[in-house]
Amino acid sequence: MDPVSPALREAARRALSLPAPALLAECEVSVFIGGGPGGQHRNKTESAVRLVHLPTGITVTATERRSQLRNRDAALERLRERLAPLAVRPKPRRPTRPGRGAVERRIADKKKHGQRKASRRGME
Repeated sequence: MDPVSPALREAARRALSLPAPALLAECEVSVFIGGGPGGQHRNKTESAVRLVHLPTGITVTATERRSQLRNRDAALERLRERLAPLAVRPKPRRPTRPGRGAVERRIADKKKHGQRKASRRGME
């Protein structure tokens, strides 16, 4: 059974079709101080961005750049990457049985193999 609910799948599909400003409007945007290399500019400014997509509950962050604008664009790109697998509906699997020709070939191969082994036994 598919673990993703149809409503979640539809929300992801709809969100992927939106342009960046509209997708950003569906998200809760929070900015914070991102640590790491980057010097004083990075340590004193709120340049890291966290996006929470409210319809699906997916959270992504971007902290690698010193610019809040560039981090927001990177976070939007990551959000689209996380939404893409949710939007795909897997094809239902149907049980199949081997055809008559395949069964006959398998039986013929087994007989051939058994005859080969039987011929080895007679050589002792």
